[in-house]
Amino acid sequence: MLDSTLFDNASLTSSLLDEVPIVMPAAPVTPRTPSPVATQRVLHVINGEHYSGAERVQDLLALQLPQFGFEVGFACVKPDRFSEVRQAQHVHLFEMPMRGRFDLGCARRLAELIRAEDYALVHAHTPRSVLVGSLAAKWAGVPLVYHVHSPTGNDSTRRLQNWVNAKLEHWSIRHAAQLIAVSPSLKQLMEQQGFSPERVTYVPNGVPAIDLPPRQRPEQSWTLGIAALFRPRKGIEVLIESLAALRSRGVDVTLRAVGPFETPEYEREVKTLVKKLGVGDAIIWTGFTQDIAAELRQMDLFVLPSLFGEGLPMVVLEAMAAGLPVVASHVEGVPEAIRHREDGLLVEPASVSQLAMAIEELVVGDELDYETLSNNARERHGEFFSDRSMAANLAEVYQKILGY
Repeated sequence: MLDSTLFDNASLTSSLLDEVPIVMPAAPVTPRTPSPVATQRVLHVINGEHYSGAERVQDLLALQLPQFGFEVGFACVKPDRFSEVRQAQHVHLFEMPMRGRFDLGCARRLAELIRAEDYALVHAHTPRSVLVGSLAAKWAGVPLVYHVHSPTGNDSTRRLQNWVNAKLEHWSIRHAAQLIAVSPSLKQLMEQQGFSPERVTYVPNGVPAIDLPPRQRPEQSWTLGIAALFRPRKGIEVLIESLAALRSRGVDVTLRAVGPFETPEYEREVKTLVKKLGVGDAIIWTGFTQDIAAELRQMDLFVLPSLFGEGLPMVVLEAMAAGLPVVASHVEGVPEAIRHREDGLLVEPASVSQLAMAIEELVVGDELDYETLSNNARERHGEFFSDRSMAANLAEVYQKILGY
């Protein structure tokens, strides 16, 4: 019998990805501004056990969509942290816990909720939530939208879990009115899986602006920063090894690591590596925070050494909004945000040497201008990756589906 975790949010798993060459990103979509319309109600069906990148998207959409005529409600099939820490506390949240991996009773309860609360559309966000969300939408006679946050079939070292989640996802969304891909690479992936280009819309993620003064190049010690739900695919081990290499060469850097670990076992594994490399005094582990802006203020350079599985990382967009140059792995949607040597630097995943060299180039080199990178990152965020533009683009999709 398959373990019940096979149908959890695929973004909570990890795997290895072959190194890929660095290429320049595609041009981003220009934000659109739909005309305000009469308010329609949309039910977002989500997991709810974490508050990470995808959950941030859901939360921000709930805050921004009303200005475009759409009122959001939440239905959580794995209610936990999201309900406690979300910003949109005014939004109705219905706890619909699934009792098992094929809990059709949850789908029936969702269908009853959709009819009772007069929701015009269902929007699901994970393989687990779309399983029941698709059935509920069909039974209630409303359209289904599915948000593709990451490549489900290549999101874990557990190949069976990847395969099952991908099959579950594909079956559940076969009749969806529209798929929302957060990066061009994910749009291409869904088209390769047989979905027509007209059914897959690229809507880049977005985050609010962060009000900070212009950044100045640090004169001495640099604070590197990372923010994540720490799990194997985030590549924190690569960053720790790079930190050790840099300090052995006399580069004055420390690391501020923001966020919780996925499991206690993984935390012990990572901190064993820290002790082995002798860099414990150079790392501050802050744990989970609701105030990411306050943490970004304390960083000089943002680093995301992901191995794979990224859609369009919210933390990268938040770093850009704060004017932080970014050093990140060239995986999936990351180069859609970061232009190599314009807003930061891109390196191959899993390469300790490349990551350390990129950080060292910014810290001790003089070829790249820190202030220019900072200004470019902030301007690019404002033009393409704001929370308002994300909601505006999604509202236009809703309008087309609903026929106005």
